[in-house]
Amino acid sequence: MSDSLIRYQAASLAAFQQVRDGETRLGQVLCYTDPVLPLAEALTAAKQQGCAFALLGVPEDIGPRANLGQGGSDLGWQAFIRKFINLQQNEFLDGSQILLLGELNCADLQQQSQNADVATLRSLCAEIDLRLEPVLLAIFEAGLTPIVIGGGHNNSLPLLSALAKNQQQAVNCINLDPHADFRLLEGRHSGNGFSYAKAQGHLDKYLVMGLHELKNSASSLAQIKTAGVDILSYQQLFVREQAPWPELLKLWLSQRDPQQVFGIELDTDAITGMPVSAYNSCGVSVQQAEHFVYLLASQTQSRYLHLAEAAPAQHPAGLAAGMNDAGQILTALVCAFLFGKEQL
Repeated sequence: MSDSLIRYQAASLAAFQQVRDGETRLGQVLCYTDPVLPLAEALTAAKQQGCAFALLGVPEDIGPRANLGQGGSDLGWQAFIRKFINLQQNEFLDGSQILLLGELNCADLQQQSQNADVATLRSLCAEIDLRLEPVLLAIFEAGLTPIVIGGGHNNSLPLLSALAKNQQQAVNCINLDPHADFRLLEGRHSGNGFSYAKAQGHLDKYLVMGLHELKNSASSLAQIKTAGVDILSYQQLFVREQAPWPELLKLWLSQRDPQQVFGIELDTDAITGMPVSAYNSCGVSVQQAEHFVYLLASQTQSRYLHLAEAAPAQHPAGLAAGMNDAGQILTALVCAFLFGKEQL
């Protein structure tokens, strides 16, 4: 596991840290693991020192490409962290509770994925699962709350698997996403993380909010109906406006076992104009996505945040614009999560 994780220290991000006299930036107060200690011990020590959250990047785009989609999600983490560490440390956000753990080591897999066929990509995606799950399980076992920045939505599987093993039972999940990602068990990719989690017994109740009625095939819709997946579609919520979505989310949560925990999943291609693997011109606003995260983070049962599919290179204005926009939006979503948890 030690080879699977690149643990950060303060010097890791010094080149991207903006310092100004009279100001304290978030990156100057974030916590880091003791590099000498094994991971499990280092995480426990961080918890004992007052950390509550663990930031982890997964710089890969193998999952989306294994799903015959666009690449570029390997840069989502880098876009985020450059913006996040330069936020102001002030009365509204305290970085001293945040452990900047580092990133999953995917460089060799990314290299092997270049010009690879679909079967190879799906095999490499399964290898990401094997590397990521034990790191996440160690975070949960230490009592920390992981905030995972992707990478593709394939990484929902190791997240749900690790959380279920930590809880010793299947867990729930709420996903803001135009797609259910509940496709066939045809080899691992970004479109079947939840169907694999269900098949492996890690996922119990699953709600897809913002599912686009015309971006999911008839067979996929039939499959998720058979599996008991709940849907609040984009058209129901934002076109027909059949009911206010925050109230529907609260109602769904109230009908669940209050002891059963859940994960917060957000495929950033749900957001209008976000540079992502599957660009979306008809989605939710950044503000709606922030409120979604905030509302769910304020529930005691929520145990992680996963932001997937941000792909800066897919921005219509180019990579620099994509790094800026993706970084700002991912940072806003993470802050919404932290604000929600602060209410507890």
